[in-house]
Amino acid sequence: MVGVEAALEIRVLHRHGKSIREIARETGVARNTVRRYLRDEEAARYKARRPRSTKLDPFKGFIVERLAAATPEWIPASVLLMELRERGYCGGYTMLKLFVASLRPKPAVEPVTRFETGPGEQMQVDWAVIRRGSNRLSVFVATLGWSRAAYVEFVTDERVETLIEAHENAFLAFGGTPREVLYDNMRTVVLERHGYGRGRHRFHPGFLDFARHCGFRPLLCAPYRAQTKGKVERFIRYLRHSRARAMRHKEVGLTGKTPHKADVSARCLHRGRGRLLSGERLVRASGNLQLSPGQNAAL
Repeated sequence: MVGVEAALEIRVLHRHGKSIREIARETGVARNTVRRYLRDEEAARYKARRPRSTKLDPFKGFIVERLAAATPEWIPASVLLMELRERGYCGGYTMLKLFVASLRPKPAVEPVTRFETGPGEQMQVDWAVIRRGSNRLSVFVATLGWSRAAYVEFVTDERVETLIEAHENAFLAFGGTPREVLYDNMRTVVLERHGYGRGRHRFHPGFLDFARHCGFRPLLCAPYRAQTKGKVERFIRYLRHSRARAMRHKEVGLTGKTPHKADVSARCLHRGRGRLLSGERLVRASGNLQLSPGQNAAL
């Protein structure tokens, strides 16, 4: 059997007036093959092969019934193999294992439940890298859980001193400090998960001292569960596809006085859920935030 392309070429040459002999010479196939493909339009199409019978076929009904009777427990293929041997099965284990695996029910996907916090209760924080190399540019993003208000600051490193100063600026921009702040595994926040036992993490001592000073509790999201802090993740996606892309073309410059900060540090308010814009929600949420140390010093 020739391929579909060769069969098409045979028909095209025939329509152009070529004889069977000429077509056979140009395509390199026998004249009888040329005649067959000109007679039968379906000749070039591969037909599905009939499934071959296997030594397992007579026992498949028993396997299905056996697994159904054991539900919700699962019977391993190795156990079924011993039972089948007693019933005369002389086939291989691999064939049985593949068939049993095809019958295993797929686990249900765990639904993601939207988690909401009250006004002034939680802030989510993360870094995003805008530009790598010697002229590095990163962005600190902090998003309030209830209002969806976001503070953005562009920096040239992600050291703990930079992280702390960005927090202070965010608290001043929001008008206070939340009761808890959610992070992932950034090394400037946590040195070792479960370092002192299950659920007792070893935090960076400098950052933990800052958290105590400001009066907020640092929390860690579940590993490999970015949706746990989905509010800040969504804002970072928005930032990457809008503001940051435009900034790459402008080649953001950095000040010489404060080398860890960028000229373009900005405060952005992102539209949140519900009818209120996040700026209006921020006003309502600010009354529930704790006063930051900077605000206390100003009083």
